[in-house]
Amino acid sequence: MKNSSSLLHQLRIAVDIGGTFTDGVATLSSNGLIWVGKTPTTPSDPGEAVSKLILNLLEQVGHSLKSEAPQLSEIVHGTTLITNTLIERKGTKTALVTTAGMGDMLEIGREWRYDIYDLDIELPQALVDSNCHVEVKERLNSLGQVIEPLTEVEMERVSAELKKMQVDSIAISFLHSYMNDVHEKQIGQILQKALPGIAISLSSEVASEIKEYERTSTVIASAYVKPIVASYLEELEGRIQNIQKDVPLRVMVSSGGFTSAKAAAQTPILLLESGPAAGVLSALNTARQNGVQHVLAFDMGGTTAKACVAVDGKAPIAHFFECARVQRFKRGSGLPILIPSIELIEIGAGGGSIAYVNRLGLLNVGPESSGSVPGPVCYDQGGKNITVTDADLILGYLSADNFLGGEMKLNTHQAEVKMTQLADQLEVTMTDAAWGIYNMVNENMASAARIHIAENGYDPRDFSMVATGGAGPVHAVEVARNLRIPRVLIPIAAGAGSCLGMLAAPARTDRAWSNPQLLSNCDWQSIEKTLSTLKIDAEKELEMANAKNIHWQIGLEMRYYGQGADISIAIDWQSLSSDAGKLILNLFEEQYQKLYGRLVPNANPQIITWRLTGSEKVVGHHFEWGDNRTLVSAQELKTRSIYLPLQKAYGLAAVYDRYSLTAGQTIHGPLILEERESTIVVPVASEVTILSDLTVSIVIKEFE
Repeated sequence: MKNSSSLLHQLRIAVDIGGTFTDGVATLSSNGLIWVGKTPTTPSDPGEAVSKLILNLLEQVGHSLKSEAPQLSEIVHGTTLITNTLIERKGTKTALVTTAGMGDMLEIGREWRYDIYDLDIELPQALVDSNCHVEVKERLNSLGQVIEPLTEVEMERVSAELKKMQVDSIAISFLHSYMNDVHEKQIGQILQKALPGIAISLSSEVASEIKEYERTSTVIASAYVKPIVASYLEELEGRIQNIQKDVPLRVMVSSGGFTSAKAAAQTPILLLESGPAAGVLSALNTARQNGVQHVLAFDMGGTTAKACVAVDGKAPIAHFFECARVQRFKRGSGLPILIPSIELIEIGAGGGSIAYVNRLGLLNVGPESSGSVPGPVCYDQGGKNITVTDADLILGYLSADNFLGGEMKLNTHQAEVKMTQLADQLEVTMTDAAWGIYNMVNENMASAARIHIAENGYDPRDFSMVATGGAGPVHAVEVARNLRIPRVLIPIAAGAGSCLGMLAAPARTDRAWSNPQLLSNCDWQSIEKTLSTLKIDAEKELEMANAKNIHWQIGLEMRYYGQGADISIAIDWQSLSSDAGKLILNLFEEQYQKLYGRLVPNANPQIITWRLTGSEKVVGHHFEWGDNRTLVSAQELKTRSIYLPLQKAYGLAAVYDRYSLTAGQTIHGPLILEERESTIVVPVASEVTILSDLTVSIVIKEFE
């Protein structure tokens, strides 16, 4: 423990709301001391768990630092509120205002079936009722030129129709508004005056990109959750002010940065993947500290497991993905969203995912989850369905008496009773049923990750896995074995890894502008003027987040004219001219040849979308414990019977308190490392070393 006046520096707190637990980390910016908290999520009032956790963390800091404890300077927040609202369809009543003739856009979609053999295919439920569509007589052409102007009479008619609908939120998406937003802004201003208190969302502000259906789906999703998120953030800011005055609330966004609460409330869809994105940043920070270049970031919580393939310290950014899928792992079964997000793949279930016997008599796991209420059977809170966590307990991987540091006792007997019932349906032993659940989850995750790694042109054996999340360290070694990944890293406070990622995240903002044109026909002066306007708007957002030392980058989505798939390239912010055009062409051809092995002779490169990104410089963050948990003295070695996969039987494994192990110490698996927020399970022969930053490095001996 460090005791000096140098401790009197900024105290920041990060809080992440998950489906099962709400995690929190407090840190001193000057030296990286951290304090960690974890509490069950309160679904009926998520802010209750957040404020409870903040108070708990401040109490921990005060207890450790006494009179030297600093005032809270900032809170960074990530939440699953948007994701859950969209999945459960519990948003506000929303209306869609669109160009005449486009009212059935959502029903038509892409006219594409995600499963052509399913005669009873279930399509995503629309967020807007068909009787809440309003068509407007206005028209722009594909160049953004006005063909049919928007008249005052038409705007008054639309206002009157919307007033009768008594909606809480309105999404406006006009044809070709990505080229010219004049009509969207006109009607947006009129509606704000005519319908005070109603949330207004413009597609040109939320996703100013080509593709009418996807852009409309995105602005509807944002409008659908906007009043809820605005109310939630306002209430949360009030709770924070009651704890301590004038503490700014920053909100994590899907692209791996954070923004102000005001900006987040204005465009809430940008927060959709905030928690998982933060988990990737935590993994990258650990990799950066330990010189690892090829990383598979693996984050497994109570509800889902997600992964990201990152090379050279950078997380790939996707600008299109789906959410709230009807079939979790089937592309096309969800709502299309056009926002920048760290490229994540949902690779499996979480600790609370429910296991069951399907209609064919086979074992299945997920996607339904027990959540925090009632939770897994072993939580002894009324849960009736066996879960992954129950299997982990029966296999000996979790301690019934030391879960959450002993604050929560697990009921092994109740889990065994329910597991036996499931085993009887499968006509196997209880142990086989438990191992079947554990193994199925691991293999499903490994299969999804294997495909994703191959699609990016890499070999899993060249990667190290960095595991975070409450359930991540329990499953990481077995997932890595299935992938033939030789090394697993478990960072400090892995169970609250998303929070560490938020504390390491830079301020960031993104803008997009679609303007399809051949590279050879670019009007560089006009393009630079438009991008400069976007930059001025983006700078205002970064000012609200108190960002410093901003790096600006111009991104481009390109293709050969006539093709359908885009290629992403990027250049540093610069004056645009024919010289920049040559640089862009060289980068495009280099990337195209890398992906496809050859160029297309005599083809014309075309720019589809321009992107602008401003973010603070990413730096490595060193974290160390601020409390006295590392002062735990070496204890008498304990053992516990765990299931050993290679022996296919139970055997004794050493059980260590992770905090009693010091940097440089090496031990050998099979073993268990217990900490309050998670448990590290190493069920095979491995060399386990504690690195200088207290990261646990696991080298699987099977691959040597």
